[in-house]
Parts: sequence; C-alpha cells; structure tokens
Amino acid sequence: MELREATLLVLGDLIGFQTVTSESNLDLIAYADAYLTEAGAQTTITRDRWGQKANLLATIGPMVDGGVVLSGHTDVVPADAEHWTGAPFVASRRDQRIYGRGAADMKGFIACAMAMAPRFAAADLPVPIHIALTFDEEVGCLGAPLLIEELLRTGPRPAVAIVGEPTELRIVDAHKGCFEYTTTITGVEGHGSMPARAVNAVEYAARYVNRLLALRAEMAGRPIPDSPFDPPEATISVGTITGGTARNVVAGECSFEWEFRSVRRAEAEYVIEQVTAYEQQLLVQMRADHPEVTLQTEAIGAVDGLESQRPSPALDLVASLLDDVQVDVASFSTEAGLYQQAGISAVVCGPGSIEVAHQPDEYVTIAQLEACLTMLDRLIPRLRG
Repeated sequence: MELREATLLVLGDLIGFQTVTSESNLDLIAYADAYLTEAGAQTTITRDRWGQKANLLATIGPMVDGGVVLSGHTDVVPADAEHWTGAPFVASRRDQRIYGRGAADMKGFIACAMAMAPRFAAADLPVPIHIALTFDEEVGCLGAPLLIEELLRTGPRPAVAIVGEPTELRIVDAHKGCFEYTTTITGVEGHGSMPARAVNAVEYAARYVNRLLALRAEMAGRPIPDSPFDPPEATISVGTITGGTARNVVAGECSFEWEFRSVRRAEAEYVIEQVTAYEQQLLVQMRADHPEVTLQTEAIGAVDGLESQRPSPALDLVASLLDDVQVDVASFSTEAGLYQQAGISAVVCGPGSIEVAHQPDEYVTIAQLEACLTMLDRLIPRLRG
C-alpha cells in the first residue's frame, strides 16, 4: 500500500478513538500495539495507577543504545460538535485537508510514525527507532514521565527524541516550562454575621492569590536578557477559583487553579521555594484562629522547559532531514523538556499548525503529512550513515 494512503487510513482510525483526557485511551493503545507488533516492533505498555490510561513504547531494530524516539501524545482536548462542520471524531477529507479532533495535535504525526514502521523494520537499522505514545499530555504531561522512567530503567537508551507537536515542520529547540497546581484551603464555616467565630477560606485564598500576583510582578521586573520568548520573562496565572456557598455564610472551603511558566529551571525552583515559604506562613496565621484548618497544594503537572543547547544532536539530526530548515521557539509546552531532563537530546518538530489545535474543525493538510513522511523516511539512510 502506498505510504501516504497507509498514513491516511491510520489517521482516520486514530481520530475515531475519542481519547479526550477525561476518557480512557486503552482502545487506541491496543490498536497501536497490534499494528506495531505486526510491523515487527517490540512493545512495552505502562499504565496509570488506576489502569485506565496507558503509554506504549514500540522499539524497532536492535536493542542497543543510541537510537531515536518519535514521541506523540494520544489524548486530545474536548470537542463540542455544535461548533464543528462535521463530526469531530470522524476523519473527513476536504480541500486536501484531513479534519478531526487531534488531526494536528497530534495524531497526524503518530499516523506518520506508525505507517513508517514496516519500512523501519525492513531497513536493518544499526540503532533502534522507538515510537512512544503517551497519555494525558494535555492536562500536565502525566504519562510521559512513566514512559521515560521505564525506558531509562530497561533500556536501550536513545540519543535523540523528536516530539511531533504541530510546528509546520519547523524545528522548535526551546520552550518554557509549565507547572500546574490546585490549591485547596479548608477553613471553618460560620454565619456571616459572626465572621470572627469562623475561618474564611475565601479570604485566605485571596491572600494567597495576591502573593502569586506579587511574584508575577517580581518576575516581570527581571526578564531574562536576550530571551527569545514573548513575554520574555516567567509568568504566573490564576485560572479558576471556587469557594463558599452564599454571601451570608463564611466560606468553609476555597479551591483555585494556577500555573507558572518558567524560562529557566532556576526560576521554577525559586517560585516553588517562595510559594512553599508563604504557605507555611499563611497556615500559621490560619491555625491561630482554628487548629484544624488545612492548606494543600496538589501538583497537577510539572513539565520542565526545553532549553536551547549547543551542540544539539537532535537539532543536527532533524535539520539534516529537512529541505527547509527553520529553527524557532514555542510559547506552548511539550514533553520535549522531560526527555531533555532525562539526558536525551530533544527537539519539537511535526506536521500541522498549532493555530488550529484545540479549535473547531481542527485539521492537518495532506501536504504536511507527506512532508513529515519524507522527513521520517530520510531517517533510514541517516541512521545507517
């Protein structure tokens, strides 16, 4: 079967799996496992603690160090069918585009890698190609750390990771880190006419949020020299806040979600240090009012940034596979930083545009898929050489 048509068939199947992060991805993983095993891959599956989500690592070629990881996440964001021209989980082809949730972000890249698997297996490569499929990237890169930990524990150790997020096949060699948290404050509920007899969780949450805003201002006041990012500094944002039951009831509980995006690892460590110290201070104040109040911050996702490095085996390799080499930075975060933290040189490069990701009528052009297949096909002689 022609490589392009094989890719389109696989992409249609992948889009058909409704792997929204709130749902299981096990059916898609079973499909990919069967497909890649038949192509000659050795596969390993790692699961979340509930057994409802899974990663798949498929290794093609000899079990030796020095190979290449082609990495993609299987989860997608929700799709409201009301705003789509067609059914979001049915691949449709119009105007040389493939429409469907995840077409660009990032099932298009996964389809290309899977369709290439038989060709990789027949190539008698001196080092392996690993196809890594992860879960829950969209909600904090929860699956990739498990896969990378297993990969480093059992081997073989790859030299390079290519994370196929939609970059229109531009090479992204740097992006900010993203650290996501939910903080919950439990106070003591009471009547609004007697606030001194209660502990208002909303009021203490407001103090915490004000501290985050002060940290954000501090970061803005010390941007990184020559930072390629927009904005150039680390940022902090509070996304949601929920608490209380009525205006005349002292709020017994308040929860808020926040994140910060770092340019460098040192900034992430500084923010964590400052927030931890403030939590201890705030908790002392709260417990002076009542000993049983609580303050808990849950880390939803902690994704290190991808830092531009020279020399970069990943950048050199991918640049050698492309006709038009463009190197850029990204404002969005990916799993590439996790590979880099594990000592594996990494870049981001994949088909499709981030501009249509998470949007109604998400699509990837057939031309972009063909260009991605060309890039991956050139891996064979490059690894042999």
